[in-house]
Amino acid sequence: MTIAKLADSSCAVSRSLAVLGERWTLLIVRDALAGTTKFDAFRESLRIGADVLTERLATLVDSGVLEKVAYREPGHRGHFEYHLTEAGRQLHVVIGGLQLWGDANLPRPSGPATQRLDRRTGKPVRVAFVDEDGRQLPDEKIDVVYRNGFPNRSA
Repeated sequence: MTIAKLADSSCAVSRSLAVLGERWTLLIVRDALAGTTKFDAFRESLRIGADVLTERLATLVDSGVLEKVAYREPGHRGHFEYHLTEAGRQLHVVIGGLQLWGDANLPRPSGPATQRLDRRTGKPVRVAFVDEDGRQLPDEKIDVVYRNGFPNRSA
């Protein structure tokens, strides 16, 4: 099944992958979360071809993850910046979770390249499941409940 065909799935993970599952897409979001907004800055950071970057940015804009904002520097032609929308900012927890997983399961001898810190205390933070009362729940206390016959074999 192609990534594009996942968009009509009953599974929210499949639908999310239809937007975010192409190579480079989550790295673009990662860079946007770090403050990157300009095409050339994404290209330089990722060392990605202009055609692929253009396609991925268009998907993220069309899907409401980024918004395209025109700007013009004095004496230059107009360009666009790409700013995270609220939906894009919500991906911070996804990127943080992937980073924590990678640091734990694919560690580098030099240690983590990135840390997420509590702005108030400066202490490290992590992604976790939290109940409606604000209590963190360990993985073994989480039930995954499927509805309407999901999951199915075709994603």
